[in-house]
Amino acid sequence: MIDFFFAVMAAGLNSVADPSQGDRAQGSVIVASPGVVVSEQSVVIGDNVQTGGAAAVTPAPAPAPVVVAPVVVAPQPVAPVAVASPYNMVVVPAGLVAEPQTPSGKFTTATEIKPILNATKGNWVAVRDYDGSDLLYVTHLWSWRCGLAGMAISVNGEAMQNWPLPPCHMEYATPNAILDEDGLPYLRLRRGVVQSVTIQIVYDDLSMDVATFQRSEVLIP
Repeated sequence: MIDFFFAVMAAGLNSVADPSQGDRAQGSVIVASPGVVVSEQSVVIGDNVQTGGAAAVTPAPAPAPVVVAPVVVAPQPVAPVAVASPYNMVVVPAGLVAEPQTPSGKFTTATEIKPILNATKGNWVAVRDYDGSDLLYVTHLWSWRCGLAGMAISVNGEAMQNWPLPPCHMEYATPNAILDEDGLPYLRLRRGVVQSVTIQIVYDDLSMDVATFQRSEVLIP
């Protein structure tokens, strides 16, 4: 009986002393560091790994490098820059035909009036502060209109506007004379509004000229 008791005790001690039974016991907990992969039958809870059997712990494979393809931006076309022209062709009346340049002796051709208008360009327009308005005169150009085919005007840089010319009175000795039926050679504008004036003329040979004047350069009493 005593021998049997010692035999049972020895079996129990051997069971406790066997190291292979402790780490692999059912329900044991292995604490793993983050980034560690535990073999199958494992459940990861936070940084802990709950395993139900023998667990072989191996380092987690390094993540594959992420390759970002370069972004290629196609060159964008550059929009052309509009260059302002001293001549606004839009205001030239359509259908103009160059006229013969045989001198008439009455200053009715571009050949005859061009030297005069070139020499007197400062007189093309005038501005007068009168009766609470700005009066913008083109009397000088009207006086040589028989050699012109068209005229346009711009005030303060606004878009050019055609200013119709009176007819040339070829039945008289002075065809360029301004008659009552021709109207008035000026525009009435709000007082002080005229700061600059641009005039474009088209000669009857279809050549053109243009000039810009500041108010102080053409202001008359």
